[in-house]
Amino acid sequence: MKRLLHFLLLLLTLLLTACGTAEEPANGDSSASVEYYTVKATEAEATEGDFIYRLVSEKEEYASGGPVELYAELEYIGDLETIDIFHAASPFYFPMEEKTRSYEIHYGMEEPLITTTLTKGEPLREQYSGSGGYSAEEDSAYIEFTKNIIDMQFPEGYYVVDGYTDFYTENSATAQTKYEMHAEVDFKVLD
Repeated sequence: MKRLLHFLLLLLTLLLTACGTAEEPANGDSSASVEYYTVKATEAEATEGDFIYRLVSEKEEYASGGPVELYAELEYIGDLETIDIFHAASPFYFPMEEKTRSYEIHYGMEEPLITTTLTKGEPLREQYSGSGGYSAEEDSAYIEFTKNIIDMQFPEGYYVVDGYTDFYTENSATAQTKYEMHAEVDFKVLD
């Protein structure tokens, strides 16, 4: 009886181990798991002080091989009519991850000091226009994927954008106030 019990326990363990999970295939094939993901939010916003940051995906689903319609906004809601903000080439960042492949899509930024004047109640808007980078040492599937993203030809997958804005303001006494607000949206790209 003990032998039978040990045998059944061993068999059950082997069966459970063999089943595994198919959530994130390592070979770059996303078709097996896109349907397992549910889009949670196509719009998100964060407020800090006198500023509202918004991140928006125009749709929950896009066709593969095409662009996505993603943008960020920054709105000043304080007491002044206008305010100057200081930032890198843009105050907006769009880093994202394609979850079915576990691929991170980095968002590089040139860092000159730029001044932008915001008018109260008029959002500054920037459309996402592609991003990413790779080295020759990366695997070929990742390189091909990243080239498609850079060209705004999104492959099938489930994408989560952890966007943020990064800037500072100065008051008349030259004291700086730094702002960094995050928002997250997601979307699917289907064949």
